This record gives sequence, C-alpha cells and structure tokens, in this order.
Amino acid sequence: MKLTKYLLLSLLLIGCEPLDKKTINQNIEKNSDKIFDSLVEIRRDFHEYPELAGNEKRTSKIITEYLSNLGLEVKTGFAGYSVVGILKGGKKGKNIAWRADMDALPNNFTDDVRFKSKINGVQHGCGHDVHMAIGLGIAEVLAKIKDSIEGSIYFIFQSEEETFVGAKNIVNSSLFSKMHLDEIYSLHVTPLPVGQIMVKPNELYAYQKRIKITFSNDLLKDDAKTLYDKIRSAVLRKKEGVNPWEIPKSFDSMIGISNPNTVFKDYLFMEESFIMEEENNQIHLKAYLYETNKSNLPYILPKIEQIISNSDYKDKYISTAYIQENPTVLNNEKLTDKAIQLLNNSCGDETVTMGYGQVPYFNDDFCYFQQKIPGVYFFLGGSNPEKGIVAMNHAPNFRIDEECIRIAVKTFSSLILERTYEE
Repeated sequence: MKLTKYLLLSLLLIGCEPLDKKTINQNIEKNSDKIFDSLVEIRRDFHEYPELAGNEKRTSKIITEYLSNLGLEVKTGFAGYSVVGILKGGKKGKNIAWRADMDALPNNFTDDVRFKSKINGVQHGCGHDVHMAIGLGIAEVLAKIKDSIEGSIYFIFQSEEETFVGAKNIVNSSLFSKMHLDEIYSLHVTPLPVGQIMVKPNELYAYQKRIKITFSNDLLKDDAKTLYDKIRSAVLRKKEGVNPWEIPKSFDSMIGISNPNTVFKDYLFMEESFIMEEENNQIHLKAYLYETNKSNLPYILPKIEQIISNSDYKDKYISTAYIQENPTVLNNEKLTDKAIQLLNNSCGDETVTMGYGQVPYFNDDFCYFQQKIPGVYFFLGGSNPEKGIVAMNHAPNFRIDEECIRIAVKTFSSLILERTYEE
C-alpha cells in the first residue's frame, strides 16, 4: 500500500488505515487534551520550586527524567543545567529544534495562587515554568508518532535566559555543532488574550542599548538631571496617542502591536530615569534606550554628543558610548511566512494573529540561535480578564490562564510535524 508522506501517521489511530490531515490534527488535539492535566501539575511544581539562572539543578533533573521516560535520547552536562532531548524519526529528514527557557526571576512580587513559590526571593514571574510545560507536552505528543516523523526533533531546555548568556553558551558548545539544525522555534507567554498566537517577520522587540555618558567629577546631580532630560526630549521619536514606554499598552487591542496602526512602531526613547555613578574621578550617567529601526542606531550617539556640545555642560563632557548592545529577536521572513501558512491551514484560518509593532524593554537571548540558523519566535497569549488574570511579565501578580498550555502544545506539535515534511 503506497502512502503519501502526509498519510504516515498511523500510530495515532488503532490500525493502519491512511490518515488525512484533518484526522492527524484531530488526534494531535486528542493527545494534547489527554496530557493537559499532568502538564498543569508539572508547571505548578516548577512554579513552587523556581531556580535562578545558573542554578536550575532540580528543574534540569525533572526535565531529564521526563524526556528519558518518553524514550528520547537526552544530553546534559553542557551550558550550565541545560538539557537536550532528541526525538529521532523513522526516516531521514530535517533537524528541527524547539527551545524552552528554564530560569526564574529574583523577586518577591505578590503571587496570589495556591501554588506560590516556596523559595524566598525567587519566582517564575516571566512564564518560563509555562514554557517548560509546553516543551515537555510537545515532546510527549510527538514521541507517540516518532516512527512517522522524517528527521529528528531537538527539544532544547535552556538555562540562564534572564542573564542573556544561556543561548550563547549553547550555540558555542560542541553539542550544538553536532546537531546540524535546519530551523528552530520558540515562544513567550504574554499579556495577549489566552490562546492568541502572534508573530511577525523580522524584529519582535525594540533594539535595547545601554549608554554611558561620562563627565568630569564636578558635574552636580541637579545639573545631570537637567541635561539628561534635555537629551531625552531631543532624541525622542514617537507617534501621537501614547508613550511607547507604557508597556502594558503594547498589548492593548486598539493601540497595541496587533493593530496595523499601532503606536508601538517607529519609535526611539530613553528611560525616564538614569543611574549616576562616580568612578575614577569621573561622573557616569547610565541609561537604556530603545530604537525600532536598526539603521538609526549609528546616529544616536553623535546626536547626543551634539546636544551636549550645545549645552552649558560641554566643558565637563568627556565621552559617550554604548556599554551593552544585545542583539534582538529577528524572525526569519521566509520561515515566518511558512509557519503562518502551515498553522492556518492545519489549525484554522484565524490561528495566528499578525504583529505589527515592537515591544520595548523585553528581549530574549533566543536571538543567538537565530544568528546561527533560521528561527521563529512567537508570542502566546496568557491573559483572561474574565478570570481576573493578567499575564504581565515581570510584574506583581503575574498570572496565566493555564489553558494556553493546551493550546500551545496542540498548535506547535502540528507545526513541527508539518515542518518535518516540508522541503
């Protein structure tokens, strides 16, 4: 019996009858539903026992055991407490990766859930506990049909994302060079409505740069504030309607990044406050700035220098420099378009919402993977106003509607499976 490659998933049903795409996706959904409650339990366990970047020992052990029990080949002992589970398909094909970050945040924000953190000063206030549960869920759903998968799927559970070193450590490891990955995917839970999946080609976040402006040590604090405010006002570029630093509004349905006319594109701003430090008989003003257009970055420092040279403080001025220049998440255009098409075809025409703007403040070291291989990074909605749940990352009472776990497992299991068959 000759089967097309889309009709090879007979392990999802009893018997060997050919399966069409509709049946395949129905069975992916069925298996996602079946493991949902256990994934919620795992997520809540991670939430109760969070671990900071570089200390994810317990988390790593749980993930290792879970993937091993699924029959995956598991790699540890590299890039801190990172874990890679390898699901080898029944035929040769592409090598596709799914990445989930593992670390928690150092804070004691209000966390009004019964499974709140038991570790003082540490919380999963960014959603990485959710990301790990989703990654394990996708691995379990796809492990059930491994003989029908073409190629191999690498589930990368990455430590130290919050400190922006984990992904870099992985891509610089010998293990990564042996993976020979063709493409990679990831997501981040956000304040979007629960289950909404958003993506856009190219930048998802603004370019974040930290600047240091140096003066002689006789610059007074009041003078520093006066000058900083002048610089901040002079470099500001934004649309009318809202200030782009009001980040909760970036997910608003009317003016946020889901609106083609969003105010969260084509902007440049500096933080409202700065840090003033004295060192080696010099005064340093340090602050972050956010720019949506990469081509504008080389002109920002000269403009700041020009503003200072025209001020009353030019004789005290020494230098201006970027002291932190992380790259930003940059979705591969071709792969993003492919992913949108496949998701809408397999899961419904309205599965994916297009994004149009760039979110300030946040970023993700997933960008280091994207520098090596084509990759796509999605936003996943976790808020549910009807339940009083607002998934505003890095904020007090950050909560998520756990239904987003089920939706993500179903949706991205389908995407990865479809991608194994794409040329």
